[in-house]
Amino acid sequence: MKAIIEGPANWRGPELAGSQDWIHVFSTQEVAEIEAALRAVKARGLGLADLRKEDFPLPAVQRVLAEGLERLETGRGLHLFRGFPAERYGKDDLRLAYWGLGLHLGTAVSQSSNGDLLGDVRNLNSSPYAPKGRGYTSKDKLSYHTDFADVVGLFVLRAAKSGGLSIIGSSIAIHNEIARRRPDLLEVMYGPFPYSWQGQEAPGERPWYQLPFFSVTQGKFACTYVRSHIMLSQRFEDAPRLTPQQLEAMDLFDELAASADFHLAMMFEPGDLQFINNHVLYHSRTAFEDYDEPDRKRHLLRLWLSVQNSRPLARGLAAIYGDGRPGALRGGFPSRTGRFVYETTEPVT
Repeated sequence: MKAIIEGPANWRGPELAGSQDWIHVFSTQEVAEIEAALRAVKARGLGLADLRKEDFPLPAVQRVLAEGLERLETGRGLHLFRGFPAERYGKDDLRLAYWGLGLHLGTAVSQSSNGDLLGDVRNLNSSPYAPKGRGYTSKDKLSYHTDFADVVGLFVLRAAKSGGLSIIGSSIAIHNEIARRRPDLLEVMYGPFPYSWQGQEAPGERPWYQLPFFSVTQGKFACTYVRSHIMLSQRFEDAPRLTPQQLEAMDLFDELAASADFHLAMMFEPGDLQFINNHVLYHSRTAFEDYDEPDRKRHLLRLWLSVQNSRPLARGLAAIYGDGRPGALRGGFPSRTGRFVYETTEPVT
């Protein structure tokens, strides 16, 4: 049987709900420092493509961000910064502020072949189950999954009228439960699963690839899982066929992930900045209903970050992560456009 994995990232929902050590509420002074950096950037006329870390000085907040980054890798695997007054600013200013904060945490990697380094998470009436569908442009409930970067960050500009709860859980806790219940399925999960590129493959590449569900490298755990992409791989005749054991393993993972014993569900507030270590946590979102007014519709900004304090990754993850060495620039999809920043405006079908 695979060993039980211990550590701070091995937690369950009720335990996390009863704790506040993963939440930092910005002080008045910290908010003022972020706002001063934003004003300075605007006064210089700098855009996102021009902005460097030193252009967005955060002498005090930088220490808070560094502590959060360390907690992502060696702690519970998530950190929430709360209390930034998003309602004071328009969306262009909020993009600048978020990008500036992100520069103090890591390097943004592309979230699609369009080259979007700063993704807009909002409903564009697409389906995550379409051949090129992506969940972040729909209003549907999302399946439990990880993203293809060391860290995913979400900045809440506007919350939904109803629904849209963020669901977070520990992949390590589920790994350990499967080890106890079904060690035969755990062995399967350490092997490769086929994935659809969802139209994001580089030119000339085949439209599917393989990744291990679970892996441990130099004592460091990693989980990679997007069920919709796995299932959609089966439309390609040359992709490996999913076995009954693989399907059963995914069913068990989803069953455990859906249990309130394992996950935490939280409602976002405007101004929240949520960061998750994709290697140790999975996440999801409930379906939501938007306001009718365009300016009030649910809108989040997303960063996929490659971070310098990242863990080593298995060679089998090379299709997405490229370089598995700790601290290496890795993750994201190959960009066909070379564009620096991209705002999604059309539904993906």
